[in-house]
Amino acid sequence: MAYILAIASSPSHPSRTYSILQYASNFLEQQGLQTDIISVRDLPAEDLVYGRYDSPALDESRAQLEKANGVIISTPVYKAAYTGVLKAFLDLLPQKALSGKIVLPVATGGTIAHLLSIEYALKPVLSELGARHILSTVYAVDKQIQLQADGSLQLDAELEQRLQDVLSEYAQVVKHFQSFTKELARIG
Repeated sequence: MAYILAIASSPSHPSRTYSILQYASNFLEQQGLQTDIISVRDLPAEDLVYGRYDSPALDESRAQLEKANGVIISTPVYKAAYTGVLKAFLDLLPQKALSGKIVLPVATGGTIAHLLSIEYALKPVLSELGARHILSTVYAVDKQIQLQADGSLQLDAELEQRLQDVLSEYAQVVKHFQSFTKELARIG
């Protein structure tokens, strides 16, 4: 079974960004993929701030990333860029940590004006980490995402359809890529 690691980088919880990531994780599990979510905000702040590459607290996250066939990276957009906590985490990953992974960036922001910040700010960093298979970005404006009092999520119909379309494609690509790499290893 293909394995997806979803990385949440919202500094607050609960958050719209984390809720979309949970939605994506549930959707992908219904497509037959195994998923896990890690929240960067739960890692020791001192390790992130001081750049402690050898921190034992990061071992599990690195191991999950290493075994993942696909990675979803979610972030809110502040000041036209992804979060600092995400940058601190990405800086502590091995140089080619995303090599051979299918990557899906998901972002939320207060306005559509920040849509391109993912293209110009996040994608270059992901590429530097070895990501060569980056699928379409999902960008949602905060008003399209409503967290209900009971903790449930209500998505705008357009966003929900767009998210489902992208996640369906993502599931197919990850499954095909996993089959392809298994076949290469077998004949290899």
